Amino acid sequence: MLANRPATPTNITMTEDLDHRFSSLTWDQIKILDQVLAEVIPIHGRGNFPTLDVKPKDIIHVVKEQLIEKQINVRDIRLNGSTASHILVKQNGTSYKDLDIIFGVELPSELEFQVVKEAVLNCLLDFLPKCVNKEKITAQTMKDAYVQKMVKVSTDHDRWSLISLSNNSGKNVELKFVNSLRRQFEFSVDSFQIILDSILNVYRATDCKLAEDSHPTVIAESMYGDFNEAMDHLKYKLISTRNPEEIRGGGLLKYSNLLVRDFKPADEAEIKSLERYMCSRFFIDFPDVAEQQRKIESYLRNHFIGEEKSKYDYLMTLRGVVNESTVCLMGHERRQTLNMITILALKVLGEQNIIPNAANVTCYYQPAPYISDRNFSNYYIAHGQPPVIYQPYPFHIQMQSGMV
Repeated sequence: MLANRPATPTNITMTEDLDHRFSSLTWDQIKILDQVLAEVIPIHGRGNFPTLDVKPKDIIHVVKEQLIEKQINVRDIRLNGSTASHILVKQNGTSYKDLDIIFGVELPSELEFQVVKEAVLNCLLDFLPKCVNKEKITAQTMKDAYVQKMVKVSTDHDRWSLISLSNNSGKNVELKFVNSLRRQFEFSVDSFQIILDSILNVYRATDCKLAEDSHPTVIAESMYGDFNEAMDHLKYKLISTRNPEEIRGGGLLKYSNLLVRDFKPADEAEIKSLERYMCSRFFIDFPDVAEQQRKIESYLRNHFIGEEKSKYDYLMTLRGVVNESTVCLMGHERRQTLNMITILALKVLGEQNIIPNAANVTCYYQPAPYISDRNFSNYYIAHGQPPVIYQPYPFHIQMQSGMV
């Protein structure tokens, strides 16, 4: 069971051309991986349903056993995204929120999608406290109580489903079941997947334990392509991607998040060109201003929990990218989007009591005849408050702090 050299993942043919995509974890990285998999994560129930205390390694095992029992072929199991990045490079402050676990499975028909969903929901019953009578609890009840969101994608090229389990602090356990997925990363720094099968085998074996001189070989893969290049980007906080037009939303929101966290473009000239593709794909996927606002607000809720003060910087960074790199919108459409982001930023500041109460601001949405009088002051704010000026369309905001 224990190996002395890198093992070939079950669903990969290792060739000389592909070797650069893979690397073995060091002992220090394996220890961090073990800590992540053994950490107790609360799955919070709605209403009167109790909180489930779940270790990732336990729920992975139970779900895998259920899938095999239901004759769903499991190719491999992987830890994906920011959690994998945290394990590989912890020293640069890389953090993670969602625990993103990928089960490589066969989903040839709609029946298998349904079997996977029911298997996961039935597994949650095992984590209920022993005092709970489980006989009358259905899969639908468990879904309503513990599932934050469910996604199913079934197209010619992409076949996968996602079940995200609720956590009030934003640390959701996300179980993804992938038959095929063309694009599995947004940027090089979140392109890592750690193949868990070897360490999961150790957990199940009673005569094996993790030790520096006796541990399994754990393989990580960069879906970006070059593992060492992606690792350099992660270590030195560099931004790189390719073909962002293939990403739903263009990676625009993630890109702005990286910028606000002090990541820098690996290639300044190239990233400016790619920004245009990011913006174009974002506006293709979310053409309506209301849709754009819902998407941005959802991103803020999911990625800035406990980081309220960073929301304003994020929104203004996003606004700057949209302002500089949007080439696919008509002028008025572009202004509408910029105004929407600006108003969201104002709302964030207002929630932090950084700008004056709206009762102290006079707003003019249409020009009055006397505005042409040079002696007329088009705003009034109570003494001691920084000015916020709402001027006639197009929308502009001026603040002493230089907000816009």
